[in-house]
Amino acid sequence: MTFNIENINKAGDYFLQNKKTIAVAESVTAGNIQAALSLAENASMFFQGGITTYNLGHKCRHLNIDPIHALQCNCVSEIIADQMARKVCELFLADYGIGITGFASLAPDENINELYAFTSIALNGKIVSSQRIEAKKLMAHEVQIFYANETIRMLNNVLF
Repeated sequence: MTFNIENINKAGDYFLQNKKTIAVAESVTAGNIQAALSLAENASMFFQGGITTYNLGHKCRHLNIDPIHALQCNCVSEIIADQMARKVCELFLADYGIGITGFASLAPDENINELYAFTSIALNGKIVSSQRIEAKKLMAHEVQIFYANETIRMLNNVLF
């Protein structure tokens, strides 16, 4: 499974033509959305960067996630994705922000029996789209790429 370069360049063209910027706060995708956006032509002209926070402590410290809610949902909810998207706009001085959190592998002993992620997109700190993405039982790295591609597809739906 590979990144959808056509969708990446489509988003990149929008940002360049409209003089807008984007930043990403990732968990489940472990930097794959950042890697994908960096592949767009002239990415340095719109991509501000991102942060990967893989545990509750760093999500709270760097992205101001509500720790009580995060403990109740294992850091995976629409609320958490929304908070991540809003905060990354602020941290990176970006017009658009993406937040994503979820599960890329099953862990039945931790009651994680399905693969899904929540992705949120913020514009100027306000949520403009939130979605639950469900994945098939693939290898974890394939799930991460799938989530990254779906998030960029979702971004294009917001932009166009």
